[in-house]
Amino acid sequence: MKPSLKLRLWHQTTGMLVPTWLILGIVSVILYRDSSFGPWLMVHLLLLGALSTAILVWSQHFADSLLKNAPPGGRYWLGVRLTVHTVSAAAVMIGITQAWWFVVLVGGSLVGINAVLHAVILLGQMRGALPARFAPLVRYYIAAAGCLVVGVTLGILMAHPSSDLAPYERLYIAHIGLNLLGWVGLTVIGTVTLLLPTVLHDRVLHTPTAAAPRTLPLLLAGLTVLGAGTYADSRLITAAGILIYLVGFVPVLLELAGHLRRSPAVSYAGWSITAALIWFALCAIGFGIVVATAASWADAAAGLEALVPYLAVGFGAQIMIGALSFLIPVVLGGGPKAAKATAHELDRAGLFRVTVVNGALILTLLPLAAFVTDTLAALVLATLACFIVLMVRALRINRKTRTPPGAGLPPLTRDTDAEPAPPSYSLIGIFVAAATTLALTLALGVVLDPAAGVASGTGSSRVATGHTTTVDVTMGDTRFSPDSIDVPVGDVLVITLRNDDGMLHNLVFDSGVDSGPVEPDVTTTVDVGVIGADLNGWCSLGGHRLLGMVLTVNAVGAAAADSGTADAVDHGAMDDEQNGSSAADDIDLRAEPGSDFVARDAKLGAATSTVVHESTMTVSNTKTEIAPGVTQMLWTYNGTAPGPVLRGTVGDVFEITFVNEGTIGHSLDFHAGSLAPDRAMQTIDPGESLIYRFTATRSGIWLYHCSTMPMSAHIANGMFGAVIIDPAGLAEVDREYLLIQSEFYLGQQGAEGDAVKVQTQLPDLVTFNGYANQYVHAPLSATVGEKVRIWVLDAGPNTNSSFHVVGGQFDTVFAEGDYRLKDGGSTGTGGSQALSLLPAQGGFVEITFPEAGSYPFVTHVMSDAEKGAQGRFLVTD
Repeated sequence: MKPSLKLRLWHQTTGMLVPTWLILGIVSVILYRDSSFGPWLMVHLLLLGALSTAILVWSQHFADSLLKNAPPGGRYWLGVRLTVHTVSAAAVMIGITQAWWFVVLVGGSLVGINAVLHAVILLGQMRGALPARFAPLVRYYIAAAGCLVVGVTLGILMAHPSSDLAPYERLYIAHIGLNLLGWVGLTVIGTVTLLLPTVLHDRVLHTPTAAAPRTLPLLLAGLTVLGAGTYADSRLITAAGILIYLVGFVPVLLELAGHLRRSPAVSYAGWSITAALIWFALCAIGFGIVVATAASWADAAAGLEALVPYLAVGFGAQIMIGALSFLIPVVLGGGPKAAKATAHELDRAGLFRVTVVNGALILTLLPLAAFVTDTLAALVLATLACFIVLMVRALRINRKTRTPPGAGLPPLTRDTDAEPAPPSYSLIGIFVAAATTLALTLALGVVLDPAAGVASGTGSSRVATGHTTTVDVTMGDTRFSPDSIDVPVGDVLVITLRNDDGMLHNLVFDSGVDSGPVEPDVTTTVDVGVIGADLNGWCSLGGHRLLGMVLTVNAVGAAAADSGTADAVDHGAMDDEQNGSSAADDIDLRAEPGSDFVARDAKLGAATSTVVHESTMTVSNTKTEIAPGVTQMLWTYNGTAPGPVLRGTVGDVFEITFVNEGTIGHSLDFHAGSLAPDRAMQTIDPGESLIYRFTATRSGIWLYHCSTMPMSAHIANGMFGAVIIDPAGLAEVDREYLLIQSEFYLGQQGAEGDAVKVQTQLPDLVTFNGYANQYVHAPLSATVGEKVRIWVLDAGPNTNSSFHVVGGQFDTVFAEGDYRLKDGGSTGTGGSQALSLLPAQGGFVEITFPEAGSYPFVTHVMSDAEKGAQGRFLVTD
């Protein structure tokens, strides 16, 4: 294969990585726009995927051209680096979306290592190159790679579920600054200094401002001060860093403006790159203003979060697509005819596309209804996606029209003979067409806007007034204050939400608006959108809605019919909306468990001689099968429900390290200890931990559970277990078993339980040790004549237990700290048929089986036994 053909194929192959990332970004918009990680995924597919890949390719290409010095390994090692980056970036995104922090750690670390290698190669090229006029611009790529290393490290820390480092908001601001102003911004500044004049066909008559000795150090100083400000907990210092960065950037902008004055843009590449630079400058200024004027880091992060889409799309996407539209014909070559045809295809409808994209972005800055803004965003996405179609067409055209190419590295400049012919279009006509497209998009968004009632059937046809109603709402004592807000129909509602409670909360509306988790002492802003009808809001975490944590938005001026559903309440699984059927519909207690079923071991080990019992209890959300074919997302201690069993004797000390790796606040309440609950039993948020220490002073079987309100919902969703403190002189027996009775109130398959069902006290399943009928399928064993002790605890949260062994009689009954029957009782011949327990009560019974056979055991609350609270002993000779 000829070298020139190999080079072209290599560029075509690597060039497909960028559009592949873009296509994945479009797919993510379609599939995950409304998911909790949807916006994050879209931004990172564009910036970490497409744009970073383009930076790795083109910064290397520009460095090769400027330095006239080939890198070690050539295209092969660049291909390796691109492969590593692609796999690593994909790992980061998979790790975040699946909450696999270790995958995020590995992927992010490889992204950083790859950036270091990229910088080292460029530095080696610089040292081995002859002096060149534009060589200092390569330093921008080296500095940008350093920014990416720090930025991705901050991203890894942000993703850690239990990080106790700097607050998330400060990490977020530094992460955005170093990645967008550093990694992307420095690369763009170092490139566009030469690229834009080349696109405009304007000569660079003197050394560019960006190559001046002070420009890059000034930009880096700004980024350093920005990072130092977030570390030092000073928004003023952070804003000063952005100001320093702008001081270094403005002269570069002014120089580029001079090129535009002398040679105005006439191609899509020129228009798109120019628009991108304007967005970059405006967003950088907005970044500084947001940080400087915010009342808190949380407000600064919220304001910056609103800017990120404009940095990502207005700047990032446009600079990338504009640059590629110019560079693709340069790299493909093929002679003047092929290059001209390729460039012409990529320039197709260029001014219209740029006008539509930027016009729509500007319109999204207005106080429009959320659905209208989404419609404009879809127009932006579709218009940008045209590049992918045009690129494919351009590649085909190039293959058909190319002449035998020359060998060697493609030149940085484009042959003027290959330029597309001056476009024959009417500027007025193009702008009218773009304005018409934007107007039709706005009209479509208003017509289909659910907030206006046309699509949702509320009957309201009010349009946006253009006015914004801002309301301060405080969260405290599991209440919203105020809990009712009056908003004129057509106004945009913006809520400044502050969490003054000691636990995690959020605010969601039945319109789909979600504040996200709000930590204690944090303030955030919630844009509810245009109010067209009454809305119901609530905290969806951990059953807080059941405790009265609800908020009503009253649409003042709406017709009576518009609010007909205002008082309707649809509680979902643990207070989330449920739109599907309950897992209760799938219960079949006659079904056999799957081949991978393993019953919980009910055997109980003896108490050890240890005086101080140290252990860790970690909360996690664990998807668990609780009956054949029925799974629920349980809140568990150490991954199981019931949690681990603790056993000791009177006087023993238990020291528990309690760690919350769940998604909401949880706590621990040990009935086996006697101590003030204020600290030991406090609710801790995700990522926090505490030490719970108590001394066992009294014997019995004791319940432990989560005491976070609503307590019933937390217990019903798996947060319970047993502590056994042996009474003095406890006789040895041949076998000991532990059975903990509990209830399940099912939500959807694989989802959390239904908190509303818990209030009805009508469980879907009642189980021993967390799985319906498990000891029917895996019987407990015993031998004729053996003394068998069975500890029983009723964890509740609601129903009683009456433990009974069919065909057996208990000769010993111990309940709630004392023997009810021992050695035949007062008559000497007494026996017992059932151990009766209320929720949170426990004890044990002892039995000797007289002959071999199968002995069922049940709770003699028979309807509960028929819901899964049964098993059997298999007794052999």
